[in-house]
Amino acid sequence: MSARPIRIGPSILTADFLRLGEELSAAETAGADFVHVDVMDGVFVPNISVGLPLVEAVRRATRLPVDVHLMIVDPDRWVERFIAAGADVVTVHVEAATHLHRTLRAIEEAGALPSVSLNPATPLNAIYEVIPMLRQVLLMSVNPGFGGQTFIPSALDRIRRLRAELDRRNPSCFLQVDGGIKASNVQRVAEAGADTLVVGSAIFTPDHSVEDGLHALRAALAATPAR
Repeated sequence: MSARPIRIGPSILTADFLRLGEELSAAETAGADFVHVDVMDGVFVPNISVGLPLVEAVRRATRLPVDVHLMIVDPDRWVERFIAAGADVVTVHVEAATHLHRTLRAIEEAGALPSVSLNPATPLNAIYEVIPMLRQVLLMSVNPGFGGQTFIPSALDRIRRLRAELDRRNPSCFLQVDGGIKASNVQRVAEAGADTLVVGSAIFTPDHSVEDGLHALRAALAATPAR
């Protein structure tokens, strides 16, 4: 398990958009560490989600850091506008960024934390050359595009191997994992080395309150022995 405190951020992809302000307020009160916003363009992933106006609304609705995950082609065209809309962290996909180093530099120069994401089948070494300039890596544990998917078990080994590489090249870099995380598997994800968790349907769901969802995740993490 990471020696750092584990950060949990609810993904608004599964939130009730009619009550988004209430949902965000409940998450903040319940102790969420950040808010995760998935931006999908229907090209890079087979779904369309939200854009700049929604990020602006999230920024107005919460004091939590806003973590924007760009699942879009040509992300360098948009990073500065999403930062202006309120993003504190911007994640781009290595698979979608033609000039990754330049894009990450643009994120930092615009005032946000640069982050890069890898899909489940993308080799980890695809980001090795830029690890020193990263503040976060997002490892996908599902194929991106839809909420409510099942965690891919092979992601655990990828988390372990990437954590070791980050510890060697950039120990301060956060390792975020997104996809299928819930109370029943969050221990294994943390034990593998993740320190930042994106959680959707295990927090925002009609089945229980936001507070109960976060409490269940924290309780599961508290039962996880430190490495």
